[in-house]
Amino acid sequence: MPDPFGNFPRLTLAHLPTPLVEMKRLREALSRETGQTLPRLFIKRDDCTGLAGGGNKTRKLEFLIGEALAGGADTVVTTGAVQSNHARQTAAAAAAAGLSSVLVLFDTVPYRGHAYRRSGNLLLDAVLGAEVRIMPADADAGAVFAAVMDELRAAGRNPYFVPVGGSSAVGSLGYANAYLELAAQLDGAGIADAVLVHASSSGGTQAGLIAGACHLGRGPEIQAVNVYRTDSGAMADGIHALACKTAALIDAPAPAPGAVILDNHHLGERYGMPTEAMRRAVELIARTEGVLLDPVYTGKGMAGFIAQLLAGAHSLREAAVFLHTGGMPGLFAYEEEFAVS
Repeated sequence: MPDPFGNFPRLTLAHLPTPLVEMKRLREALSRETGQTLPRLFIKRDDCTGLAGGGNKTRKLEFLIGEALAGGADTVVTTGAVQSNHARQTAAAAAAAGLSSVLVLFDTVPYRGHAYRRSGNLLLDAVLGAEVRIMPADADAGAVFAAVMDELRAAGRNPYFVPVGGSSAVGSLGYANAYLELAAQLDGAGIADAVLVHASSSGGTQAGLIAGACHLGRGPEIQAVNVYRTDSGAMADGIHALACKTAALIDAPAPAPGAVILDNHHLGERYGMPTEAMRRAVELIARTEGVLLDPVYTGKGMAGFIAQLLAGAHSLREAAVFLHTGGMPGLFAYEEEFAVS
C-alpha cells in the first residue's frame, strides 16, 4: 500500500513506534473487584513519543512544523490553557526546528493554587525558551490571536499559527498515521477484535484516528471519553467535520455519520477541574502498572475506561486498548489532589 503521508512536509520529532504494553496487573485488580472475565488490556504509550516529556501532540507537530518550515516561518504561535501539554510540546518542537515560539495561554481553570501557575507545563515552557503570554479566561481569543500575529509581522517576523491542540486537518495526519501503527501492532499480537479508548478534547487525535480507520478499512473500534466540553453534540459534530477533512487529505473514504463515539460521563464540573474518579484512576494505574497519567486528560480518560470495563462494555472483545496521550507534567500543577499529607 502506498504511503498516504509521503507527500506532506514533515519534521521527524517522535520516537516511533511507541510501545503497546499489556496491563496484566490492572486486569487482575479489576477482575478481583468484579469477578468478571475481562478482555486483555493494553496501553498504547504515546507518552513515550520523546519530545520534552512526550505526549500525543508530538505526532501532530511533525506535520505542523513541517508545514511551517516549508512556508518559511521563523516563529510558531499557539494557544491553550495555562497547563497546556500541547503548548509545552509546541515550544519543544519549535526549539528542535530552530524556530521561536509564542504561547498564548488562557487562564480558564478556576480555583487552582500556586502550583498551577508556577509549576508543571508552565515551568517547562520557560525552560524551553518560549515567550508566554497569559490572558484572562474571558478574553476574545480571535482578537488576541490576530493582534499577536499582526505584532509579529510588523516586527518583520513570519509567524505560523497552530490551533489549540494542533487540531487541524494537517495536525490530525499524525493520528491517522498512529492508527495504522497501532493496527499493525495488534496484528503482530494476533488480536483481531479490539477497541481503542482515549481522552478527547480539541478533537484532532480522535479525528485523525477515525481518518486512519477509514483509510485502512479495518482495525480497532475508536471510542473516546469527553474531558473537554459539556455540549457534547457540538463537540462530536466538530470532530466529525475535522475527520472528514483529514480523510480527504489522504484520499480515504469519508467517515460515517456515527463514527464519533463520545462517553460524556466523566468530565466532572468542567475542563481541568479534578474529579475523585480521576484521582483514583491515576493512583490505580500508578500502583498496578507503574505508569503516570495526568489530572486533566488521561486521568479522566482512564476513569472512563475503567468504568466501561466494570460495566462489561468490552467483555466480548479480545482486547481493550487505552491510548496514553501524555501529560504527566500536569501532576505537579495539581499537588493538592495528590500531595502526601
